[in-house]
Amino acid sequence: MMKNDRTEWNKNWQKKNPEHARYLRYRSTARNFIKKHAMFEDVGELEELLEQRRKELSEN
Repeated sequence: MMKNDRTEWNKNWQKKNPEHARYLRYRSTARNFIKKHAMFEDVGELEELLEQRRKELSEN
């Protein structure tokens, strides 16, 4: 598969799967922020948010 073919395939997949593509973009952005940009205070806040989200997910 050539680079242009792969790019076209990716574009088509994203058009057919917009919700999952959005999920993957958000996940990538969050990981990048945590790994490269988060400050000490951000990490504490993110830990609290993650704990709240874990509780929400376990209740459903």
